[in-house]
Amino acid sequence: MLTGSLTESPNVLNASSKARVALVLCALLVLPLAAQGRKVQVGLCTRLENIEAARAAGFDYLELGTTELAGLSDADFDNAVARIRKLGIPTPVTNLFLPATLKVTGPDIDRDAQLQYVRKAFGRLARIGVQIVVFGSGGARRVPDGFSQDEAFRQLVDFGRRIAPEARANGITVAIEPLRKQETNIINSAGEGFDLVKAIDHPNFQLMIDFYHLASESEAPDIVIRAKDHLVHLHMANPRGRVYPLAWDEYDYAPFFSTLRTIGYDKRISVEASTKDQPREAPLAIALLRRAFERQ
Repeated sequence: MLTGSLTESPNVLNASSKARVALVLCALLVLPLAAQGRKVQVGLCTRLENIEAARAAGFDYLELGTTELAGLSDADFDNAVARIRKLGIPTPVTNLFLPATLKVTGPDIDRDAQLQYVRKAFGRLARIGVQIVVFGSGGARRVPDGFSQDEAFRQLVDFGRRIAPEARANGITVAIEPLRKQETNIINSAGEGFDLVKAIDHPNFQLMIDFYHLASESEAPDIVIRAKDHLVHLHMANPRGRVYPLAWDEYDYAPFFSTLRTIGYDKRISVEASTKDQPREAPLAIALLRRAFERQ
């Protein structure tokens, strides 16, 4: 509450009182702008060859592939960095973390090779401003037939605990992505991903949720509320065909976004889906997802 000088005559406000009034009015104007700045950003999962088209389509950021970036020669990676910077669009997230040949479960894992790859990848990702690395990599984590699921889970915990400090050193958080059973045979639900995050127990190893996989596994969206303190990223597609989401009534999106609004989710959501007409469909998908976080 403003006191003191406001009880004086309106014509005799001293300089100090006027300054206090100005500060309050400024704060009232800035608060709505700050709230707008916290709106969820909508990005696109894409390859390097498509970044100009993604930028032109209106996405807020790009989610590139870790394996693609890590596999480039030094010269090609330098060229990619220059190209991304010239384009002027953020690249705060990558997916496709591990090549399928770099196993993290089973009897044939190579812990030294794992760490060598991770250090190279994280070093490169840090150069382009990556903050979140999505850990899907269904082939790398697939448990070989006849191998213990419990032992495979322990291997994933060990892997997470070894790479989390490397991620932290590079300003990165690894986010485990639950994948439908058709794509891997371990960590298929967000609940199982949450269990892995709790077992690893490191601030730089967290959870992301892909709506396509959540819907494919018929998992209740209330996992969003249970895991709210560990949810750092989202992927989105219309589960009917894994295509761009275009209309609110094409699928039952409401329960999922209701839980996200309940927890005040204010980070990023990447479209990971196919389209036959990106220039037309991208603006529709972006608008749909932005509205989804505003619906009551």
